[in-house]
Amino acid sequence: MESTPPPHRPFAVPPIQRLQSPARNRRVRHSLNESFSFGPQSLVNSSLLSAGTRSPTITRQQALALDPNASLLYTSPRFHKRTKKTASTLPPEHDVFSASQGTATVPNTQEEDEGEDLDWGPVDRMRLWRHDAMMQHLHETAAFWGDKILSWTNDPNDAFWLAQIYFMMHRYARAERILTRPFPLPDSKPPEKSVHTNGNPASQPPAFPSLASTSMYPINEQPSMWKGKGKEEVLTLDPLDEDEDASRLVDMSVACRYLAAQCLVSQGKWAEAVEMLGESNPFKGTARSGPTFANNDGGLKVEASMCHLRGVLMLKLNRTDRAKECFMEALALDVKCFDAFEHLVGGEMMTADEEWEFVQGLAYRDQTPEDADFVKLIYVSRLKKYKHIEEQAEARRRLVEDYRLMDNPDILHAFADALYVQFRWQDCYTITSRILDLVVIHAPTMPLYIACMYHLPHLHSKLFMRAHEMVDREPEAAITWYAVGMWYLTSKKWGEARKYFSKTSLMDPRFAPAWIAFGHTFALEGEHDHAVTAYSTAARLFQGSHLPLMFVGMEHLQLSNLALADEALKAAHIMCNQDPLLMNELGVLAFHRREYPQAVDSFSKALSLAEMDQSSELVWTTTYVNLGTSYRKIGHLEKAKECYEKVLNIDPRMTAALSLLGIVYHMLGNLDRAIDLYHEALSIHQMDSHALNLLNLALDANAEMAPFARKGGVPGGEEAWARNVRSRKGVPIPNESIGDSSNVSMGADVSMSSV
Repeated sequence: MESTPPPHRPFAVPPIQRLQSPARNRRVRHSLNESFSFGPQSLVNSSLLSAGTRSPTITRQQALALDPNASLLYTSPRFHKRTKKTASTLPPEHDVFSASQGTATVPNTQEEDEGEDLDWGPVDRMRLWRHDAMMQHLHETAAFWGDKILSWTNDPNDAFWLAQIYFMMHRYARAERILTRPFPLPDSKPPEKSVHTNGNPASQPPAFPSLASTSMYPINEQPSMWKGKGKEEVLTLDPLDEDEDASRLVDMSVACRYLAAQCLVSQGKWAEAVEMLGESNPFKGTARSGPTFANNDGGLKVEASMCHLRGVLMLKLNRTDRAKECFMEALALDVKCFDAFEHLVGGEMMTADEEWEFVQGLAYRDQTPEDADFVKLIYVSRLKKYKHIEEQAEARRRLVEDYRLMDNPDILHAFADALYVQFRWQDCYTITSRILDLVVIHAPTMPLYIACMYHLPHLHSKLFMRAHEMVDREPEAAITWYAVGMWYLTSKKWGEARKYFSKTSLMDPRFAPAWIAFGHTFALEGEHDHAVTAYSTAARLFQGSHLPLMFVGMEHLQLSNLALADEALKAAHIMCNQDPLLMNELGVLAFHRREYPQAVDSFSKALSLAEMDQSSELVWTTTYVNLGTSYRKIGHLEKAKECYEKVLNIDPRMTAALSLLGIVYHMLGNLDRAIDLYHEALSIHQMDSHALNLLNLALDANAEMAPFARKGGVPGGEEAWARNVRSRKGVPIPNESIGDSSNVSMGADVSMSSV
């Protein structure tokens, strides 16, 4: 029985233009065990060389592959005009397709003449299989045929797409190997032996295409492998040895280097990924880079994607400031890079002022002139809602009326976020429910939706059901366990809630609501020192939000550490001076320092900001109480009475307001009215010791004071009346503390999602 004959090598090897390496002047030779740098500088210098040369040997495809300002659209799978059907001219020993199968055809496109049949070679057919398998998520099938294509063609473009398939299959090490292994390159000289298929020697094949300059199917005017009239052009499959010239795919294309870095990140190799991308943008300052350079094909710049990935790496390495710079650079280079925007805004990396200035200064007109207004409006609608309220409302209005996005989840989320900042939880819940009717899960909306159910007592049972549903549906999502923790928070099971918030932060360290809620569990339990530690960690991780610093200041107030409270609250005020909640806390600090006029100013400003935001008055009853108490401390009893009466108009059953209003009447000498108010407060809360002490004092004073004092007051005002009481009883009026603001500030921003 005859043995299998060795394979023939009759096919021509097309040449490829070699770009000079910046690290050495000789041609590169690699072996499999040779160590070499993965730094991007050689790629940068090659890009500069291709940009500055006019050599005809450097093809347009090679220049595109080395252009950081390009996108990957020129590598996208698409059909192109084919030649008419011809018979296969492969040598019999290499024609693995049966002649009875015929040639594949596809429906004519607009670029093709009607009625014209198309010729598909074997490689073209397999590229079609590979692409169709990818679209149907049959990744094993795509990898199987892609591997055979690469073995036949040794084309870097086919290697790139095979690496893409392995990346989709989470086989990151295998994809990285394809992209970083030494790749055999054909010699620059024409081959001495060319293919003879129909009796005539084949003409010299065109230059070898640069990586990712062809698509899954050959595009534009590039010749197709294994097809044509009277000739075939297929790369040889020479084994890689130490004596053969080679180059890595990451040195041939920006897209390849970016994909290789993604593989390293997915494997947890942070240091190697940083080396692959570079500590900073290697293309910065070159002739092809900059925010004012538009992408010619209308896609996303690979350079911007690399900057974004560099920012992700810096977050992994806990270099938050550097990550912020990388994300800002990515968005500046390409305003369409929403991932960078989401990290900056959704990740609380920028303050309200920084967000506004940065978004307003992006080069929308230079990069996408047709869609500049739309992109800018979308970004403005996602910013923090504490400042530029009117501009953001106008942006939302235009997105709904001009662009007809009234049912888009992202636009509805912008409305819900604005309502949440105004503490209009019922309205916010209505909109978030509408969003979840449209889409089952919407990541930015879920923290708002859960927080609204926490704040509305009649929805606690719905929160319980929603948490169970999320555990069954998405147990691997961080937001799922955040919902479970919020349910335990409603039940006042602080320890259980803390356990699930901790689990959430471990699953997603950049999930801000979990960190804030984790601190709340300590604060509500009375563990103020632990709460300060938790809030301080959140302040370090989310440097663009003022809420963690504000909560740190509140805990120091509880511990009577006024100096530390002042430091934290002032730092928060520098970051955001338009938050009424923060102004309330500054007023509490001034009150504890006995700086009552300053406290009045802070509380008044808090209420003015709340009115500007159209917030619900019910939420700010505590601030009205605080303002009234501050007025009483400086002797403005009538103004204090107005504040307390306004609170009772909003909430007639608020015992603190009833007791404090009774004190005002008590100080004005109207003891009968004061006694009535104390009784009313005790009828609502029978165990209110503060109101009980005030009632006993008023009854004693009422029994001993002269009739004229009970009816018309004591001449000389409050001090004369107080001295009269002290001289008769020796017992002063209890010095009540200011109304506790924790009802507003501790529960208002549990989700942190409205920042």
